Amino acid sequence: MTARPAAPLRVTVAVPTFRRPAELAGLLAAVRPHLDGLAGAVGAPTRGHVLVVDNDPDRSAEPVAAAGDEGVRYVHEPEPGIAAARDAALQHSLDADVVVFIDDDELPQDRWLAELLAVWLENRPAVVVGRVTAEFEVEPDAWVRAGRFFERRYRPRGTAVHAAAAGNLLLDVDQVRRSGVRFDRGLGLGGGEDTLFTSALTRQGLRIVWAPDSVVVDRVPASRLCRQWVLRRRFAHGTATTTVQVRLARSRLGRTRARALGIVKGGGLMASAAAHWLAGVATASLARRARATADAWRGAGRVAGAVGLRFREYRRDATPAPRTRVP
Repeated sequence: MTARPAAPLRVTVAVPTFRRPAELAGLLAAVRPHLDGLAGAVGAPTRGHVLVVDNDPDRSAEPVAAAGDEGVRYVHEPEPGIAAARDAALQHSLDADVVVFIDDDELPQDRWLAELLAVWLENRPAVVVGRVTAEFEVEPDAWVRAGRFFERRYRPRGTAVHAAAAGNLLLDVDQVRRSGVRFDRGLGLGGGEDTLFTSALTRQGLRIVWAPDSVVVDRVPASRLCRQWVLRRRFAHGTATTTVQVRLARSRLGRTRARALGIVKGGGLMASAAAHWLAGVATASLARRARATADAWRGAGRVAGAVGLRFREYRRDATPAPRTRVP
């Protein structure tokens, strides 16, 4: 009796995007070879496509998606915010086995998608997180370079983590659907939606594991390679950290404790940062002064989050979307 062939593994690559048509076009071209070669790379039949989730009210990504091949689907999500875009991507991927998030300003490297799938196929964790490395448009200024703010931690293959960012992330759709966890649209333009989402999954006992050989490059523009942007980002991370802890609390008392902890830890971080900054002055270490200053802003953000203040990290202006001709 002939064995019935295994059903193809259904893969959706989700790309939330906002007013980056040129970057999106480059990303779509880069992703296609990964999908085409996936079956051979993982040794199993696959069926994959790209889902573009356009968060621009002017639908600037629509002509870019339309210019792609038939494996590109387009969804318009008018509610502002990265949380809404990620939630829409997940809800439009419920017919897939896995959904893989990649940001519109990133580019996948060799075996990016194959490595995510390989780690997932080993023992089917709910989430697999890959590495993000930085590529600079211009040389960072001395303060940013000394602080090494764009370097990310490396973890061995299969390492379990409690939370993860969504710039290079695979989700097991069935496990996520059964958990009932969604990206919290209430976070609006403030960020932290990926940390809250993945933290909520691990609180239910689901696993997140590391895939260090799955790499995407974050293309960092010149506008971010300065002290002002780094400090704003650290403040935003601080507010998001406390906000996530408050939202994860299951009772009013738990939320009060989370706010109090945010104030205590934020204040402690600022005090520690002051001491490290003085040590940096005494030793003429720009690196110590830079990291201490960034820690102080992160501590201030934690306190701000505790009293309900949010930094709109993804705030928008009224500038119309650029119109890009796609060949």
